[in-house]
Amino acid sequence: MSILTVRQLTAQIKDAVESGFPYVWVRGEVTNVSRPSSGHIYFSLKDENALLQAVWFKGSQKERETFDPLTGEVFEDGPRMSLAGTLRNGQQVICAGRLTVYAPRGGYQLVVELAQDSGEGQLHLALEALKRKLAEKGYFSLERKRPIPEHPHRVAVITAPSGAAIRDFLRLSGERGTGCEIRIHPVPVQGDDAPPRIAEALDDENWRGWADVLVLIRGGGSLQDLWAFNDERVAGAVYRSRIPIVAGIGHEVDTSIADMVADLRAATPSHAAQLLWPERQWYAQLVDDLEANLLEAAERRLSQADQRLDTLGRALAWLSPERGLARLEERFGALARRLDFALEQKLERTDARLRFLEAGMSRYAESRVLDTRLEQTAALTRRLRQAQALRLEQIGGRLDTASSRLEERFARQFEGLERQLERHDLRLRGLDPEGPLERGYAYAFTADGHFVRSIRDVQPGASLTVKIRDGEADTRVTAVRATGESHDIP
Repeated sequence: MSILTVRQLTAQIKDAVESGFPYVWVRGEVTNVSRPSSGHIYFSLKDENALLQAVWFKGSQKERETFDPLTGEVFEDGPRMSLAGTLRNGQQVICAGRLTVYAPRGGYQLVVELAQDSGEGQLHLALEALKRKLAEKGYFSLERKRPIPEHPHRVAVITAPSGAAIRDFLRLSGERGTGCEIRIHPVPVQGDDAPPRIAEALDDENWRGWADVLVLIRGGGSLQDLWAFNDERVAGAVYRSRIPIVAGIGHEVDTSIADMVADLRAATPSHAAQLLWPERQWYAQLVDDLEANLLEAAERRLSQADQRLDTLGRALAWLSPERGLARLEERFGALARRLDFALEQKLERTDARLRFLEAGMSRYAESRVLDTRLEQTAALTRRLRQAQALRLEQIGGRLDTASSRLEERFARQFEGLERQLERHDLRLRGLDPEGPLERGYAYAFTADGHFVRSIRDVQPGASLTVKIRDGEADTRVTAVRATGESHDIP
């Protein structure tokens, strides 16, 4: 049997303790907190029957923690405040670290590396278990998430009726949500009664079917304060909602199960309003763009109509009966001249032939045979002239018939072109921006020169310029009423 020195025994105990407990989690009540100038924190953890010395060295302390010390989950929404700055006597905590033996005093102690409030630690464990359960059921699946309607007109807000969350949301919705109707469905957002009331409100809004989108919001707080939105009943109501849901629970660093199940997560209640509606400047730019596109389209249509009108005018001039008759007359004249020339040539040749025959047969003038030939020649000459006259009469009749048919054809084409021209004229008149003014209508412009297309474009007290047929008039809006409503819109 060997005899150990105190130092040897302490060293063996130290080896056994440190190798047997390289890393442990310990739950207990904080007592004897001491914060010397070195920055280290000395305290004890106790329960009903035991006491454990602990030290949290300055080098292990962090102002913010990037992961959950109990579950090891990395905080996706950013670092969170460490417990080092708020550790106090009587606090229930869970500490993580390694056991070591301090030889000078012959005692063992816990060298703390991480610490977590005991209550929050239990909540984190429950939260992670519920997350795993809901993930297996597909609650967080991206495929089931629906798009949020652009520029919703009816929004139901499920939240506490008072507090910063609803004030911030209403302030931004008033600035951005032009023409939107908002209904508040009041519910408690903290405490045991909150989860069933929130789930009931979500189901009720789905049953009503009034809203285009549901908004579930709450201001910031601790994990315990926000615990109602980590309840499985609330998650189930969000999951089965037929209406798209925007959730904005707590601050940017807070992410609840309701946020994860919702169709769209907002970092804060104010951010929820920003996601639903763009700034008014966007609407103004949209109106300006639409107005510019409309004017450009009208100018393009007018230009196309002018070009078409010019083309039709040229075609009408080319196809007019007068021009067609002129071409026929010119052609008829050319044919007549050619016919006259041909007849003259034929007659000249015939006369020359006759003169030749007369000269050659003059010595036989007294003979009976010559008389007979002369009579035959005279008869042939008469028949030739009669045939020529008949031919000219037939050609003239055919030309008259062709001229009449051509005149009828051109008259029909001209009537069709006139009707087409009238239709284009009516369409051009319909595109004329001044046309409605001539019929007694008026245009209204805002002070910055934009058209007034809806009562939502003006407010009581706004200055307007009204353009009428023969001038403009400046006026001020005293009241605004929608079509079919008897009361003023504030």
